[in-house]
Amino acid sequence: MEHESVYGTDMPVLVTPATVLVTGGAGFIGSHLCHALVARGLRVRAFDNLSTGALANLYGLEAEMDFVEADVTDLGALTQAMRGVDFVLHQAALPSVSRSIEQPLASHAANATGTLNVLIAAHEAGVRRVVYASSSSVYGDSAALPKRESMAAVPISPYAAAKLAGEHYCHVFHRLHGLEVVVLRYFNVFGPRQDCDSPYAAVIPRFIKSLLAGEPPTVYGDGEQSRDFTYVGNVVQANLLALTVPDAAGGVFNIACQKAITLNQLYRAVQGALQVIIPPRYAPARPGEARHSLADISRAESVLGYQPIIDLQEGLQRTVRYWRGQDPQSAHGQEAIRSAGPRPAPSPLPLPRTRERSHTP
Repeated sequence: MEHESVYGTDMPVLVTPATVLVTGGAGFIGSHLCHALVARGLRVRAFDNLSTGALANLYGLEAEMDFVEADVTDLGALTQAMRGVDFVLHQAALPSVSRSIEQPLASHAANATGTLNVLIAAHEAGVRRVVYASSSSVYGDSAALPKRESMAAVPISPYAAAKLAGEHYCHVFHRLHGLEVVVLRYFNVFGPRQDCDSPYAAVIPRFIKSLLAGEPPTVYGDGEQSRDFTYVGNVVQANLLALTVPDAAGGVFNIACQKAITLNQLYRAVQGALQVIIPPRYAPARPGEARHSLADISRAESVLGYQPIIDLQEGLQRTVRYWRGQDPQSAHGQEAIRSAGPRPAPSPLPLPRTRERSHTP
């Protein structure tokens, strides 16, 4: 099946039938989760305002899942969408450190207030567990490596501060209301369907887009800053584990590969994967960005059973095949999606009636 080849075969299996709400379900990570959940026989409901996501990311799933076009800042819409839901994968966010510096109020509304709304609606609907997508940016620019979950979080951007606020809200709802929550701190996720056209696009799709166009990409800073890049299939695995492992409730987990690489080394690897050699441009470093980032994933390994399935090199090869339109496994290839033209937005299907709240974990 398409989804097995993209995400690997050693994925946890959820007990069916169950309904999973994926906020940000038409986005980069959210759409991968929707594909994986549908492939495993789950009932899936995607919730997305399409500001950064795209319906093309859900190509082929139109008849197999529900889609609700709405914003996580709309508590009423979330309350309705949460009816009958067993689990929530909360991926919706307004990404980008640099965007949050330019638009701090928008970042806070989407990332902090939106998360609070998700938790309120989940608690009122009797949802069994919420998995929250946080970020390695909460660690700030501490020189201590690797980053462990026990370290103090010292955010240095509005985005990181809002993500950390979301974590605090998760812990509050867990302690006050008994809502099971799991916090996953993602480290530099990349892969097919990641936006390359936004001015806030992440580094790997920017590199690939520029090189395929025969243009030199921009490296901000000297390129010696390092990151722990994580292929999206590994993140899918972590989310499914976070839904299924009983001991994960209330926990915070780094999700990464536990291997750092500098941006200069990354750029050489992307050139190698594309077999295109073009010297990059260098520009001043951007504010709010940590110099180095490297995860300790031992807690995720021991509690969740998480193991990175796909390493950086394999992830880059898969991503390059996708952007060249050579990978039918990834939403039928970017070129196939473009050639298909715009697809009409599916109407939200009637939602089931609110079920009685269950207090069973």
